[in-house]
Amino acid sequence: MEKILLLGDEAIAQGFIDAGGSAINSYPGTPSTQITEYVMKSKQAKELGVRANWCANEKTALEASIGVAYAGKRAMTCMKHVGLNVCGDPFMNAAIIGTKGVLIVVADDPSMFSSQDEQDSRFYGHWAMIPMLEPSNQQEAYDMVHFGFDLSEKLGTPVLYRIPTRLAHSRAGVVRKPVRKQNELTEPADARSFVLLPANAKRLYRDLIDKQPAFTKASEESGYNKYIDGENKKLGIITTGIAYNYLMENFPDGKCPYPVVKITQYPLPYNMINKLYDEVDEILVLEDGQPFVEEQIKGFLGKGKKVMGRLDETIRRDGELNAEKVAKALGMKADSGLAVPEVVTNRPPALCQGCPHVDSYNALNAVMANHKGGKVFGDIGCYTLGFNMHAINTTVCMGASITMAKGASEVGIFPSVAVIGDGTFGHSGMTGLLDCVNEKANVVVMILDNDITAMTGGQPSSANNKIRQICEGLGVAPEHIRDIIPLPKNHDENVRIIEEEVNYNGVSVIIPHRTCLVELKKHLKK
Repeated sequence: MEKILLLGDEAIAQGFIDAGGSAINSYPGTPSTQITEYVMKSKQAKELGVRANWCANEKTALEASIGVAYAGKRAMTCMKHVGLNVCGDPFMNAAIIGTKGVLIVVADDPSMFSSQDEQDSRFYGHWAMIPMLEPSNQQEAYDMVHFGFDLSEKLGTPVLYRIPTRLAHSRAGVVRKPVRKQNELTEPADARSFVLLPANAKRLYRDLIDKQPAFTKASEESGYNKYIDGENKKLGIITTGIAYNYLMENFPDGKCPYPVVKITQYPLPYNMINKLYDEVDEILVLEDGQPFVEEQIKGFLGKGKKVMGRLDETIRRDGELNAEKVAKALGMKADSGLAVPEVVTNRPPALCQGCPHVDSYNALNAVMANHKGGKVFGDIGCYTLGFNMHAINTTVCMGASITMAKGASEVGIFPSVAVIGDGTFGHSGMTGLLDCVNEKANVVVMILDNDITAMTGGQPSSANNKIRQICEGLGVAPEHIRDIIPLPKNHDENVRIIEEEVNYNGVSVIIPHRTCLVELKKHLKK
């Protein structure tokens, strides 16, 4: 078959198309965004009738994919690791109802290149008691999509598919498989399985527990989990996903002297791990992320031999794994080439020149300078960089600006201002605004509308051209929904409007609207 050069994200996307996928429903989040974008742009996907959708948030995306599975088709939902928190409800219940033909692709971000935390999605999969896949390279990333759909349909379970940033955004040659036909439209074999009334849910949860030996057996027999023998039995190594590549980068001849268990499918292959334990003096666990395997190994084995890894900080617990860190853990000297040349100057992230958010923040800062006790609660998006302009005081999670402003207002913070983008407002800000209306909170909500979801590459905003109508529908008084155009020439007028709404005792919404400059340039080039 054809061999093509693909990012890890693109390999997953092409695997989805070739494996007979019918619909991909996602919310953009780095480093997962390129998976869905690839499918959207694929001529092959269009010819096959594959649906590709950006949804309001990760919860609605996964629920749509569960609906696809109900119809007997294959679906995939993609997100970044913190997005898995947003869809936790359908994620856990998808496991209980035995959803078939669904891959939940979660891109983790060790070192927090573009995220608030380093949470490891494998803990979620373990909690939900479902199989997990974690490819070590781009070819496996492609192949595992085919395998994952087969596994899901065979075992009657959704499959969590985890990749880290480095695999998502690096390229390698990938050999494609023959294209499969999409599944036929069918009804569930057990019509009751999608109805989680308590009596039914108890039965289905018991079924999930009873499936665990089959999940483990599949992992033990998987060709993706391997025991690789080595001559030096002083140390045994357990690797997961891309960590195997980092290990082998230290052995250019391809011969690691230590026995290795390579894990790319979960639950853990306990027989392989026991075999390794019995043959070696000590164990080193290599994983890109949190000490998920290491914690399980220590509890599972518990027989006295030393188990090293991130828990004891043989490898530093925070940050991305790499070949140099592996070499250090092995007592080897590695020339990583990671040193930054002196000519390179550190440049902190900043809002683009001409960004409309700059003018919005300049006006807001002018108002807040007259209200020393006031606070501005920020949110997730490009405008988070307003922190560098001393314009926001907090950023916690998607949608938190509005609800935090409400809570702070209720205990005496005045003025209490929330700043949120149009994309984030559509994702998870609307319910917070409804709370403000219901509680008659004294808050000002600034919804920075630049027409796109800018931070993740310019995907359409779910609230685009609907913000005023949404706010009115949620109960905000129309006269206190104010539109402004963030431009330097409008600075004084914008300051006056913001000041008026700050002094109004109730819920105000201010909508600064100007198209993102980067997006505008794209349209001008067409």
